[in-house]
Amino acid sequence: MVIPNSVVTYAKRETGDDFVFLHLLEPHMLGELYVNSVLLLLERLGVQRYCLLGSMYDMVPHTRPLLVTGGATDKHTLEVLERAEVRPSDYEGPTTIAYLISQQAPKVGIETMSLIVHLPQYTQLDEDYVGQVRLLEVLCSLYNLPVNDNDIQKAEQQRKGIDIAVDKNPQVKAVLAQLEAHYDARMVTRKEEEMPPLSPEIERFLKEMEKRFR
Repeated sequence: MVIPNSVVTYAKRETGDDFVFLHLLEPHMLGELYVNSVLLLLERLGVQRYCLLGSMYDMVPHTRPLLVTGGATDKHTLEVLERAEVRPSDYEGPTTIAYLISQQAPKVGIETMSLIVHLPQYTQLDEDYVGQVRLLEVLCSLYNLPVNDNDIQKAEQQRKGIDIAVDKNPQVKAVLAQLEAHYDARMVTRKEEEMPPLSPEIERFLKEMEKRFR
């Protein structure tokens, strides 16, 4: 039997910032104590910026650069994110108790930042290398790090596999055309009401896909 737990690792660089990596799990109880413990760890290690990394399914096509949304508490960091083509997040919905870390960190002098990559809802892969590389592209541009060539190759192979699967499914091809139009409009405006609505058929198809994967 293996008991799941949180994992903390670190990386030191000869030049530039050092990193602390937190693989955090959603606690079933004592959530506030869990959050406070993480904050104490960040303070003890002298962490200056806490960055939440994640993903979510969205109505985006795999044929376009995957959307990355996020934000930051520091004005300069916000400008850096904007240059990296990270769009402000307008997400409203369920979240994890661990998100309290991002809310509480500024109170103890730690800057916070978030980066969420939006994945195509109609794929839902066990290992989404395309999404992983897209998130790494943004993250590495912020910290002057290279993206691993092996990860890029895996992403390219996965994208080709999705192309083949979509080409064999006329229904998904029709969905993809609407998602591309929706995505292109989304890149022009940030107001949801100004974007072209998806047809009821597409909405039903995506809901069916979501139920099937669940």
